[in-house]
Amino acid sequence: MTILKLVIDTNVLISAALSGQGAPATVLRMALAHHHLVFSQPTFDELRTRLYRPKFDRYISLENRTRLLHDFSASADWVECAEPGHYCRDRDDDKFIETALAAKAAFLISGDKDLLEAAAPEGLQIITAVQALERLRV
Repeated sequence: MTILKLVIDTNVLISAALSGQGAPATVLRMALAHHHLVFSQPTFDELRTRLYRPKFDRYISLENRTRLLHDFSASADWVECAEPGHYCRDRDDDKFIETALAAKAAFLISGDKDLLEAAAPEGLQIITAVQALERLRV
């Protein structure tokens, strides 16, 4: 089996954190068990900021959020990115593509329509969690 570098968008990671069921959680488990999860500081900062929003308080404890971020940070591959290029309608999403390019990641996994509809640079596939399940099955 080929070990791949994977960038997973914040929305997929939060979905996986909130529910152990479904494609996002399954993809995350596969990524952690068989591949390399990749972050850059900007993508990790977005995850941290969004995960600590009060709207998630009733779904996941602060202690579990802290542990999750620690575990992601410790197990991930880290890359540094140049200033993001312009790939998406939502410029805030460009950091995910830039991270994937810096890591030479095989896939950027997202549920964000702006990313999924962006013209992916050569060598990068931007796919949904369901599509990732099909491509990453062991």
